[in-house]
Amino acid sequence: MAIATVLRQSKLQSDSARRDADGNTISNVLLLQSDGAEWKSISPCLEFVRLKHHQILHEAGGDIKSIYFLNGGLASVLAVQLDGKSVEVGLIGREGFVGVPVVFGFRTSAATIVTQCDAVAYRISTSSLPNLLLECSGFALSLQRYAMILGAQSAQLAACNRLHDVEQRLVRWLLMSHDRMGDVTMPLTQDFLAQMLGTRRSTVSMSAGTLQKAGMITYTRGNVTITDRQKLEELACGCYSVIQQQRRNWQAEIR
Repeated sequence: MAIATVLRQSKLQSDSARRDADGNTISNVLLLQSDGAEWKSISPCLEFVRLKHHQILHEAGGDIKSIYFLNGGLASVLAVQLDGKSVEVGLIGREGFVGVPVVFGFRTSAATIVTQCDAVAYRISTSSLPNLLLECSGFALSLQRYAMILGAQSAQLAACNRLHDVEQRLVRWLLMSHDRMGDVTMPLTQDFLAQMLGTRRSTVSMSAGTLQKAGMITYTRGNVTITDRQKLEELACGCYSVIQQQRRNWQAEIR
């Protein structure tokens, strides 16, 4: 099952819906998957928060104080080198959560997690999580399964960053972001894209210009709009389909 399909189904569920105590509609897939009994234990632990553009949620080597279930927006998982340079090795949207290490008993983050735009999320403190996972076995299993999906994604993106050119990686990135956000227009600067793809701004500018001339996207200052997704899918490297297929395979195994 593709992420876009999962998110569409979660939207139908949330529209019918599950809301928090303040009336906010819940769109995060993992929170929507929890059954009624577990939801009664989970919901009091949730804090609705608004996240700013490029806000650092976790820093590599730093303590993880909270985990975040994105309810809108997008977060990047960055592998940071000793010289400070970084490259994206994971994308998290409404299908997942930020803070995987805590689920397995670790207290610090191996990566830097940063929001790509203004976002909203439900936050749970790390001090509350252990007892919650013991009490809600179905919820715990959902988090563990997502951790595996994110791990497989990160491994494939590491290969993609090494084996494919910037244009292919940019296309793959746009498709993955669109899957998770659902919006055809995304607030993205060339500087940020260059950081995500581990390349120079001028290289991103050239690649984005090529895609724009081909009618696949339009790019204005700070915003990228997908105008022909089918062409993007045809141009994408195999990494995009590999990530999608692995998720579908695992989803089929747990039905």
